[in-house]
This record gives sequence, structure tokens and C-alpha cells, in this order.
Amino acid sequence: MTVKRVAAALGVSALLVGTVYGLGPGTASASSHREAPLVAADPAIDNTDLYAFASPERPGYVTFIANWQPFEEPNGGPNFYPFATDATYLIKVDSDGDAKPDATFRWTFHNIDKRGNNTFLYNNGPVTSIDDENLLFRQTYTLESSFHGEPFKVRAQDVPVAPSRVGPASMPDYGTLRSQATRTLPGGWKIFAGQADDPFFLDLRVFDLLYGGNLSETGQDTLAGYNVNTIAIQVPFKDVALRGDAKRNPNIGIWTTTERDRVRVADGTSSGGRVQVSRLGNPLVNEVVVPAGLKDTFNATPPDRDAKIPALVRRVTNPEVPQLIQKIYQVPAPATPRNDLVEIFLTGITTKAGGPIKADLNSQLDNADVAAGRFTPSEQLRLNLSVPVSAQPNRLGVLGGDLQGFPNGRRLTDDVVDIELQALEGAAQTGKLVDALAAGDKVDANNQPFGAKFPYVALPNTASVNTTGGMTAAQPQSAGSGTPDVEQSSGAVAAPADETTPGRTWMTKPVAYATGATSVGALILAAGLFTFLRRRRPTQPATSAFDPDQTMRM
Repeated sequence: MTVKRVAAALGVSALLVGTVYGLGPGTASASSHREAPLVAADPAIDNTDLYAFASPERPGYVTFIANWQPFEEPNGGPNFYPFATDATYLIKVDSDGDAKPDATFRWTFHNIDKRGNNTFLYNNGPVTSIDDENLLFRQTYTLESSFHGEPFKVRAQDVPVAPSRVGPASMPDYGTLRSQATRTLPGGWKIFAGQADDPFFLDLRVFDLLYGGNLSETGQDTLAGYNVNTIAIQVPFKDVALRGDAKRNPNIGIWTTTERDRVRVADGTSSGGRVQVSRLGNPLVNEVVVPAGLKDTFNATPPDRDAKIPALVRRVTNPEVPQLIQKIYQVPAPATPRNDLVEIFLTGITTKAGGPIKADLNSQLDNADVAAGRFTPSEQLRLNLSVPVSAQPNRLGVLGGDLQGFPNGRRLTDDVVDIELQALEGAAQTGKLVDALAAGDKVDANNQPFGAKFPYVALPNTASVNTTGGMTAAQPQSAGSGTPDVEQSSGAVAAPADETTPGRTWMTKPVAYATGATSVGALILAAGLFTFLRRRRPTQPATSAFDPDQTMRM
């Protein structure tokens, strides 16, 4: 099986967001936002996106950014958006391909609430520092780590969380608060937790009969103006690479999880230990590949069990969407089993499979010190640490000739939707972009520029998402000393300043509003984009360690 077919398969799955399963509007609208029934009712533990990339300003270090709690409207007071104190937030790294974490980073959060019966306000005056007495509600966290299954060790305690950004009157210099919440630990680690602008950018009106039926509905960033809760950590390659050697063993797999107490009581007590309730590796997998009845199960399942769940494996080797298209639109479905999907979702792509794209993400075949027989197929975001940082990142990642980009990890500026749309129309098969799709969804960058240094994410928005009119003001990064450096080569271009308001920037694209999505719209989209698959033949998996038929008999 060639890498080009894997990339196309990724696009097929990713664009058809879970509305084809009848979950309705709002249940699956971007990456992993509200993708399953249970997490939709518990947003504080809902993983939204995971990013992993070699740190551009710090050679030899890797950055992991994980987001939770989708669609944070900036004006959502009086409680705003705290991390859950009865949950643990985790980032896990697999360095030997056995689908079990070799490095685990765990965060727990704590409240300091001074409001009592005195006020409803989050703060009772301007907040100019992270420990300002005017900030009546604040959070701190404890960071622990575990390597190779050893007991967890406390790495940092009572670290302040950057608060929800209430507004310019309450927090006139939020950049300073961000800087004060960013810490450096022994061993060179850098950590941050707090609110940020949601970095995922795309136009989701694809469901309105493929952007209005005539491509007239493009260019609106659906997530512009919304915030998320962000956890970011930067560590040396040696702390996550197999045997500490990223040159011999460059490939790692990453996923995030959230755990809650097994039993929770209204009075705040709990018992029974903690269980996994949310999980995220690659974007859009739970929404699209996993059917509605398995979504909560997937969220509760560790990766090492993926290949042992027959119903889940069948959704990869024999996916539902092509069958629906064939039934309704008479477009023949690709032959099964879909070993191309097996490679992208369960094993990792590799140049040993051939093809025009030279990317290596399979730890079984590309890590020198992997023990024979330990490889376990599993769904993870895979990253090759040996790929040099791009001097001029291309938003189209691998398809744009930039091997550091998605699907080799995921940078903040990677334009996931356009990458996948190009792959669907054959770009990954030929190694050349399809000119007819050059414009994509016309959302090519985030509405706010990302930073050039850790933690990279843009500062939280303060303008209301439901502001009427064609353009909505985006908040400047900061007015003070805490302003993060702007990465001009990241693909996120700063918007022009407003002529009437010095220092204010404006979004380059209008704010989008949530719209309903229909199964019919998604299928019409799929029918057009799947046409090129009609002549596809079944291929062999990239590795001999995984036999889908044998797995389904387990």
C-alpha cells in the first residue's frame, strides 16, 4: 500500500464529520469538539485538539499542546471556564509502538474561591498580575510525570493557571498574566495552563450542499472568536524518545485523555478510583470513523485495546460512509478490507510502502531499538522528531512539500481541512497539488497570529462571538510587557490595524455562526469527492504485524 492512498483515506474520513451518524447540529462540529454523547454533556473534560511538533525556537525540544472545553464564548460569565477539579488531564507518549504510555504527564487542578456570599463577580477590580487580590476566583495545578510505568513524581505544585479573560476593563494586560503563568522547571521543561484562543481554523459550511452548492459559502472561520482551555508542555527529545535517543528512535505516538472519579456524589465526595472518560489522538477519528454507538466506548478505551475490538476494526477495514454513498448515489465503494485506513489510523505511514511522499511515522519499522513482537496497532497522533524544523512552514504540510507538517504531528498552522481536501482529489497520489482546489475553504490561517515562542497559542478572545455585522474586532495580543512574539512565518498573518483605533487588530475573516448540518449535505459532499475512489483496488498493509481479519476473530 502506498503512502499516497493513506493520505487520501485520511481525507475521506476527516471531512465527513459525524453528522452522517445522525447526531445533529452541535454534536460534532470541529476536530474533537463534542464528539460523543457523554462528553457533550460534560464539556470540562472534552478533549478538542492535540498538537505535537518540534519546538521551532528551541532545538532538541518537543512541544505538546492539548485543548479542552470547546466553544468558550468570551462573555460566558459569571463562572467562565475553569478546569475540572474532580478530573485529571493527561498527555501520553508511546515510544516503542506497544500502544502503552512510556511517558505520562498528569495535571490536577485546584480552586481558590474567595467570593463566598459577598459577590457574584469573578474579579472586583482590574487584575494586573496573576496573584492580584482583585482576582477572586483562581486555579492552581499540580504536574506529575511517570516514565516506563514507574510511580508518578511531582514535578511542579501550586502553579497558577492563567484565568479566563473577562474583558479589557478587568484584565487590561492579559499578556502579562500569560507570561506569569508560563513556568520553566528543572530539566528544561516549560509548562503552561490557561485559557487561549481556539487555534483550529476552518469553514464548516461544507455541510450546506458543499459550500452552498456553488462554492459561494467559503471564507468564514467557524471557530473564530471562541476560546478553549489549553495545557502545554515542552520537554527535551530524550525524555520521550525510546532509550532517550531520538536519532536512533525518532518516532513517537501521542494521545491525550481525561479521567474522572468512577463514583461522584453531589456533596463532592467520590470513590472507586478514576476511569478514562475522554481520549484524542488524530483529529476527527471519533467523529467519523467510530459510529455513534461506539463513541463513548472509544473515549473510555486505551489505545492498546483498539485492534482487539472487532466492531471498531471493522469500522476501519469496512467503513460505513462509502457504502452509504454507493447505495444512495451509485458511486461504487472502494474494495474492502480498507488496508489504507489501517495504515493511517493504526500503524503509521512509512516510506517502506513506496509512493511520492517521503514520510516515516511507523515506530515498528523506523525505530532501531523496538523489541520484536511488541508492536500493537493503535490510534495515535504520530510524530517523527528527526525531521528538521521548517524555515518557512507550509500550511499544507506534507502535501505542500513540508515534511514537518501534518500528518507528521500537527502544528498550529497546519491547514488540516485543505490538506485533506487535496488528498481526496489525488494530490497525495501524484505528489502534486490539484489546481482546482487551490482555494480550499478559503480559511487558510487562524484569525489571530500565533506566538513565536512557548506556549505559541494566541491570547483569548474578548469580543462576543454573536456580534452582528460583517467584521468583528479581535483583541490585540497585549498592551504590556507580556506580549508574546509573533511568528510571521507560521502561516498566521497579522490582520491590518483599524485606522480609527490605534493598536487594534481586526480579523481577516468574518465571524461564522453555528449552522445545522444534515446527513444529505454530507453525503452530497462525499459523493463528489469520492468519485476518484471507484477504480481503487485493495492493497496490503504497510506492516505484516497486523492482520485485520485475524484481529476481528479475536
